[in-house]
Amino acid sequence: MKKLSHDEISKSRSTIETLHTVKKLPVYVVLNSIRSSYNVGSIFRTSDGAMIEKLFLCGYTPHPPKKEVLKTALGSQESVNWEYSKNPKDVITELKKKGVKICALELTESSVPHYNLTKEIFPMALLIGNEITGVSQELLDMCDMSIEIPQYGIKQSLNVAVAYGIAVFELRRIFDA
Repeated sequence: MKKLSHDEISKSRSTIETLHTVKKLPVYVVLNSIRSSYNVGSIFRTSDGAMIEKLFLCGYTPHPPKKEVLKTALGSQESVNWEYSKNPKDVITELKKKGVKICALELTESSVPHYNLTKEIFPMALLIGNEITGVSQELLDMCDMSIEIPQYGIKQSLNVAVAYGIAVFELRRIFDA
């Protein structure tokens, strides 16, 4: 086993110029009032890795050109289609009009494990809430469903960027299957 060099890895990757040819994951991500710039930057990088359709930054979520976001995004803010919108309800309403299913990454009385989804979920929007309070009930009321990542330890949740990574790459696996 030989570790690949950066140049070897880069040969099989897209570039900014060829992004339009990549088959994007039909997932829109709505971040609402994420506190940490570093979590947002990490979500940008993960969004690039999964090649999502679009990232919406809402509420008080920090966004480029904030330097802490850019530090962890490592340039992925250039490859991920994104926009800032103050009100997440406006974004969700517009996505619903386009036939996009709205899915919260949140523990609810009817949430299903993230690994039980099927291709019928696409196109979908994954709604991610605040690190402490999660997705508000007001926004949950606008959702078609919620998914959860089962927890087996004493904590009730994962870091928001970690949870997003698990969920979006499971969605990528389902879509590509």
